[in-house]
Amino acid sequence: MEYKITSKSIIDTMELAQNIESEKFSGMIICLNGELGSGKTVFVKGFAQALGIKDTITSPTFNLVKEYNDGEAKLYHMDVYRLENDGNSIGFDDYFNGDGISIIEWSDLILDYLPEERLEIKFKIINENTRILKIIPYGKKYEELCEAVL
Repeated sequence: MEYKITSKSIIDTMELAQNIESEKFSGMIICLNGELGSGKTVFVKGFAQALGIKDTITSPTFNLVKEYNDGEAKLYHMDVYRLENDGNSIGFDDYFNGDGISIIEWSDLILDYLPEERLEIKFKIINENTRILKIIPYGKKYEELCEAVL
């Protein structure tokens, strides 16, 4: 099953992220896909804020992974857009099988490394403020999460 949500503002996107965060669990993986400026990092900001992370959230485009340890759970924010070499060198399994939460921007570029169970959110720009978010749960935990918050 997939869900579609219309976000009419940055606040809408951040509130969705905060709602999803309310159902967080250890080892959670959220995959974000969509063109530049579609709201992926805004989503991460909302999620991090709900976790209680005080750091400023920016896209980790040049260092691929930013780790935040000062919230209710560890957050691994990944942006694999510029991943040039073999993904094995990143150690995705260490992140995905750990106790933190992984949020991956441009995850469609590393499909071979992603676990089968995950939450995928596709962002589509409609106009300056409006986005359509298609949310696809893979696995029972993520289906239950969607049923709880959407």
